[in-house]
Amino acid sequence: MAFDYEKYIRPGKLPHIWCPGCGHGIVMKGLIRAIDTLGLEKNSTAIVSGIGCASRLPGYLDFCTLHTTHGRGMAFATGIKFARPELQVICVGGDGDGVAIGGNHFIHACRRNIDMTYLIMNNNIYGMTGGQFSPTTPMGARASTTPYGNPDPPFDIAKLAIGAGATFVARGTAYHASQIDKLLVEAIRHKGFSVVEILDSCPTTYGRRNKFRSAVEMMNNLKESTVSIKAAENMSPEQLQGKVITGLLYKENKPEYIAEYQKIIDDAQEIYR
Repeated sequence: MAFDYEKYIRPGKLPHIWCPGCGHGIVMKGLIRAIDTLGLEKNSTAIVSGIGCASRLPGYLDFCTLHTTHGRGMAFATGIKFARPELQVICVGGDGDGVAIGGNHFIHACRRNIDMTYLIMNNNIYGMTGGQFSPTTPMGARASTTPYGNPDPPFDIAKLAIGAGATFVARGTAYHASQIDKLLVEAIRHKGFSVVEILDSCPTTYGRRNKFRSAVEMMNNLKESTVSIKAAENMSPEQLQGKVITGLLYKENKPEYIAEYQKIIDDAQEIYR
C-alpha cells in the first residue's frame, strides 16, 4: 500500500534541491512516516534546522518550521521548547552543522536532557558550503580543504552524544530505509534528549573526490560497513573491525530539563507569595 507523503509536504516546494543519489530524501520520508505513525498534529510540531543540505529539510514539510543560522538550530529549538513546552520539537541538520559549528549547542542540549529529538544526517562532508572536511570525515579522505587526505581523527557522533548526557541515542543508515522511521518513533516518544544519527551519502561533494563510481556504490558501502547491534552481540572483535554498529545504542530515564526548571520557577513563586 502506497504511503501518502504529499499531505505532509508544503505545496509548491518540490522538486527539492538535493542531488541525484543523495540520501537526504530517504531520511525525510522516514521522518514523515514516523510523524504519521505517532499521529503528531502539524500545528503542535516544530521542526527546526540550521544551514546545509540536510538543514533544507524543514522547508519542504508542512509543519511549524524554522530555518535558522549555521550551527544554531539546537539553540533555537531550545528556546521554542522553553517557550512552548507542550510542542513536539524536532531539530534536523548535518554533521558539520551539528557537531562542528553547532557542537557546543549540541553537547549542552545532551547535558541538559531537554525533551527534544535531534536528527543528524551524517554524510562526512560539508556538502552545501564548499566540500570542506567535517568532524566526521574519515582519516585520509579527500575534501576541498584536505585535497591530499584528511589528517584529523573523526568524531563518533553517537559516543559523543552518550558521553555528553543524551538519554536516547540511535544510529541508522540511508540504505536501511525501513529502519529510519522505527528509530525516530522511539526517539520522539522518549521523554528526554534523543539523538538519531543517520549515516548518509553525498555522491557529489564527497563521492567524486573519494573515487566512488556511483551513488549506488556509496549506498552499498553503507550496507557493507555497518552491522546491527543485535548481530554485533554474536560477532568477535576481529569480525567487528571496521564496522559501524547501528540500532538503538543507548537509553536511560533521567529527569527532564524543562520539567525540572519549572519546579524551580514554582518554588520561587511560592517563596514570594
